Amino acid sequence: MEIRLIKTFQTIVKLGNFQRAAAALQYSQPTITSQIKKLEEELGVKLFERGKTITLTTAGRLLHERADSLLREYDDLNVALYDFIQGDAGLVRIGASEPSASNRVPDILASFTRKKPKAQTKVTIGTTRELVNMLLEDQIDLALCNQPEPHLELEFHPLLHETFKLIVPADHPLAAREHIRLKDLQDEVFLFTPGSCAFRIRIEEMITKHIGKLRQSSIEVAGITAIKYYVQSRLGIALAPVVAVSPPIPGTVLREVADLMEGPSLGLLTRRNHATMSKISLSLLDEIRQMYASPSVS
Repeated sequence: MEIRLIKTFQTIVKLGNFQRAAAALQYSQPTITSQIKKLEEELGVKLFERGKTITLTTAGRLLHERADSLLREYDDLNVALYDFIQGDAGLVRIGASEPSASNRVPDILASFTRKKPKAQTKVTIGTTRELVNMLLEDQIDLALCNQPEPHLELEFHPLLHETFKLIVPADHPLAAREHIRLKDLQDEVFLFTPGSCAFRIRIEEMITKHIGKLRQSSIEVAGITAIKYYVQSRLGIALAPVVAVSPPIPGTVLREVADLMEGPSLGLLTRRNHATMSKISLSLLDEIRQMYASPSVS
């Protein structure tokens, strides 16, 4: 059933006859008659009782009652498709690992949705390894995460290197120290993320290089964003990315450590074939790149 036939039908009902409808739609009257005949043939029903005046049949009244909502939906669909094609609307599925999911993505999306108010966004949180699989299975369009192992189908766009700070309880002796080096931490209880975490790998690399073996047993905490609360409860100290622990929560203090290494790389992970991405997803990709092109953004 063609939309133009429905529009012709509704115009005839609104204006009361075929002649006025033809003038309004800038068709000839035979064209209008032909269109209504075609519509009746498609539907298999008669829509008008013709005489000195036209009267709707029962089927015609039913079509008339439903046609306006059908035309509105059609117009809405056209607008939505136009916005999608222009890159102003559509669904963007972004994945993110912590702490970026909690501490960076909200600001990114706030900026993006101000520019693209018609965009819909879906945020998925996972580890870098999980996000890699989601991209390969087309469950997300792009990911903000640490650099994964190279993959033929994916490409990584570095944005920055994470920086670390020491977080300790406010009443800990190290809280008052002005100068701290890694060797000063050898007798402490450390709070670590799981072994596969990029932050844990880099921290253990630093500890091995400057301390060797820790003298106290460590505590493993599954989430990097939760570690500060374990420090707050005096369960230990932690080396953590600044974005995850800044500003410090009550009962904790952040301190610089002189010989810390640069943290793991944070960046955007996408499929190599950008042709599979919608314009709105590419817009978000560009938005994030522009935001992190400024040296003040971390």
